[in-house]
Amino acid sequence: MFHPTSLVETDQIGEGTMIFAFTHVMHGAKIGCNVKLCDHVFVESGAVIGDNVTIKNNVSVWEGVNISDDVFVGPNTCFTNDMSPRSPRMESAKIRYSKKENWLLETKLKRGVSIGGNATIVPGVTIGEFAFVGAGAVVTKDVEPYTLVTGNPARPKSSVCSCGQVLSGSHRETTCQHCGESPQDRN
Repeated sequence: MFHPTSLVETDQIGEGTMIFAFTHVMHGAKIGCNVKLCDHVFVESGAVIGDNVTIKNNVSVWEGVNISDDVFVGPNTCFTNDMSPRSPRMESAKIRYSKKENWLLETKLKRGVSIGGNATIVPGVTIGEFAFVGAGAVVTKDVEPYTLVTGNPARPKSSVCSCGQVLSGSHRETTCQHCGESPQDRN
């Protein structure tokens, strides 16, 4: 389902994907199956979105952002792909921007990650499997799997289960009181 006000320029979109109002997906973007791109999402050429992903309103997914399967991206999340951006039209920056390897940093969201609304993800970080980024957090470093991070800069607060609930101890040692998932299930 593509809303009539959406602009979809890529042919690399999986079955069952829904694209809502005022969303723009550029040529060369890769979108998996059963994805939901809500209103006012922008997906740049070179961005990769896996299967069963939900991206809420007002999110831009830039080239170099790689979102794995089963990820939730909250509204107004801010991704970036250049650690020290300048206008490529500025004379002193033209050489730097003549090759992508001079500026483009890859950001990876592994399977099952959840990103809270208004979070900022700086370029070049990897967010591990089933990690949870709290609303408004600013992620400046890699996030370990099954870890809740909050704040600016984002710091680990606790372990989380793959069901999204905070665990009373380490994800390597604690069975979830909500869903019963054991540490062995997380390997």
